Amino acid sequence: MLDTSREPAPASAESAPAADPPVDEPRGCLFALSQPPLMIFLAVIGALLLMAALHDLYVL
Repeated sequence: MLDTSREPAPASAESAPAADPPVDEPRGCLFALSQPPLMIFLAVIGALLLMAALHDLYVL
């Protein structure tokens, strides 16, 4: 499985001392919108709303 923890990886004995890690930037809402399950859910809801609007316009 993919390791998504934010803990630094353990350093090996042969590696040189690492410099300071870069400062973590906060993740915004665009990161959340890039998640596939959320986008599929929003697409289904949008399609249902579109079908309801077209039904109201053309059938009723």
